[in-house]
Amino acid sequence: MNAPLTNVARRPLAVPVESTRERDLQRIRQIAKWMDAAYQVPGTRFRIGWDSLLGLIPGVGDVATSFATTAIIAYGVRLGVRKRVIVRMLGNLGIDLAVGSIPLLGDLFDATFKANQRNVRLIERDLQRGGPGQAGRDCPRVLQNT
Repeated sequence: MNAPLTNVARRPLAVPVESTRERDLQRIRQIAKWMDAAYQVPGTRFRIGWDSLLGLIPGVGDVATSFATTAIIAYGVRLGVRKRVIVRMLGNLGIDLAVGSIPLLGDLFDATFKANQRNVRLIERDLQRGGPGQAGRDCPRVLQNT
């Protein structure tokens, strides 16, 4: 007679920090690409994204697209980007939201400012300068676990 099978406790596999970090970087690069450079304007080398297109919707578009920028900032916090870089990224969001809300002029500004790509470059540059800095310790715990 065979003995009954016992359940073996399953432990989650440890994911190397480097692969998690690289996955997060790939994710924010993809968000920035869709928001700032998803489509090429025919006959030019100029690219626009959903930030510019949705910004054409008065009142709602710029607020809606700011959520993607906020997600990139949250990933920056998760990756341990320094506090001063987070502040610069929030400044980019504020500029994009304020100027982008101006009809027509704001839409042209959105197409050229590309706040999401700027923020991704800030994150990458900060991580290359020595890895995680102060942001992980200085920011609220809620943002650290996103």
